[in-house]
Amino acid sequence: MALAAPPPTFASRPKSRAARMAQLVPAFVLIPTIITTGIYIFVFVGWNIYLSLSNSTLLPTYDFAGFDAYTRLWRNPRWTTGVWNLAVFGALYIILTTAMGVFLAVLMDQKVKGENLLRSIFLYPIAISFVVTGTTWQWILNPSTGLQAFVQSLGWENFEFTLITSRETALWAVVLAAVWHASGFVMVMVLAALRGVDRDMVKAGQIDGAGMLKIYRRIILPSIWPVMISVLIILLQFAIKTFDLVLALTHGGPGIATTFPAMFVYDRLFAAGELAQGAAAAVWMLIGLVVVFLPIGALHLVMRRQKGGAK
Repeated sequence: MALAAPPPTFASRPKSRAARMAQLVPAFVLIPTIITTGIYIFVFVGWNIYLSLSNSTLLPTYDFAGFDAYTRLWRNPRWTTGVWNLAVFGALYIILTTAMGVFLAVLMDQKVKGENLLRSIFLYPIAISFVVTGTTWQWILNPSTGLQAFVQSLGWENFEFTLITSRETALWAVVLAAVWHASGFVMVMVLAALRGVDRDMVKAGQIDGAGMLKIYRRIILPSIWPVMISVLIILLQFAIKTFDLVLALTHGGPGIATTFPAMFVYDRLFAAGELAQGAAAAVWMLIGLVVVFLPIGALHLVMRRQKGGAK
């Protein structure tokens, strides 16, 4: 019995110089950007940390002062008020913006007439900068130029609308403007995810007798959770870096009622001549970002591995 001939082997052809250069070009293009970004992030973060441990005031000095700036920071009522405002604003902003965006997306998913026009209208605020948004809402909410003045001009002279001028309610004015700005963005992201849901699952739910509300709650919304996590992360970073919106809307007032950590850092670094304290505040903001984003990143990594293992 004759043995079968072994399969032929083919030696791989050496790559040409042009092919090797084509593989190296992306690396050559990216290396300067990676180096610059590394310096911009890690070197300046390290420098900022060192400044926070120094006794720098108007100009940087490099005399080690320990944690004195951190101690003085948490005794400053403006800083503690800013941290509390950020916590309240962040929670309200993320919850209300997500709820409004999902609500609008579900409505738009019903194939309403004029969907393209409505989608453009709802998405328009995100195209406007925070400064313009804050200035516009400042005009609307200002008692002397906005809603109160308009209603009083109609004859209701006792009408008062002091949302932005009251210490107790001024933070709600910031929340209102921020929710208006970002709701359309959430709507577009959620709507795109809704349009990608498998319609067979929806039909199966309808055959089982489930209503649309139950189908959205039990089938559609749980199936778009990756998009919802992305939305939450984006809104969270919007909330943490809130600065220009508040500056244009309330300037941190009345008093310090709407001050935020980013405004405190700016004031200490560029107005008050307290470099060490401003750097310490920036370090705390960085710690806050790491504390918030690390669990989210870990959760995302675990879910990706589980999804990969399920294949």
